[in-house]
Amino acid sequence: MSEQFSLEEFEALFVRYYPRIVGTLRRIVGDYGRAEDLASEVFLKLYLRPFPQDPDANVAGWLYRTAMNLGIDALRATARRNSFEQAASRDSKHHETAENGLDQIVRSERAQRVRAVLAEIKPAQAQLLLLRASGHSYKELSAALQIAPASVGTLLVRAEAAFEKRYRELFGSEEAV
Repeated sequence: MSEQFSLEEFEALFVRYYPRIVGTLRRIVGDYGRAEDLASEVFLKLYLRPFPQDPDANVAGWLYRTAMNLGIDALRATARRNSFEQAASRDSKHHETAENGLDQIVRSERAQRVRAVLAEIKPAQAQLLLLRASGHSYKELSAALQIAPASVGTLLVRAEAAFEKRYRELFGSEEAV
């Protein structure tokens, strides 16, 4: 039987998973405020969605999958505006302070490049890399992405290879990721 969560059940899930969902989304979109907005959307979808109330229901997997999908959608929307952001970024770099300016520019540039590559590789590979970078175990990756536990390592290696190949195509091999 499927029904909505009670307020108490929902609150318990929210308290348990919200910080990790926000952390995962922050790694995807690179902005804590935007990550919180997207996490709110994830939990709103959960609250409004009829969900099986049996103990075998994989609520955590559903949450991570939904978060990843929303994050990748947001990332792709951002990538469409990439040329505008790059021009704005170049202008803002001239206004950075000298003491930390170079470090901030390098970090910002690297994060922007990583996000651009993640937007261009297969969504399943991007999800796998982002969840792993967020500190999730192979077991959690398996549950969240609905893949066989024995396949996680192989798929992760393939995703890393695809990421590196695309990174080198876009930005050359002068910088290791």
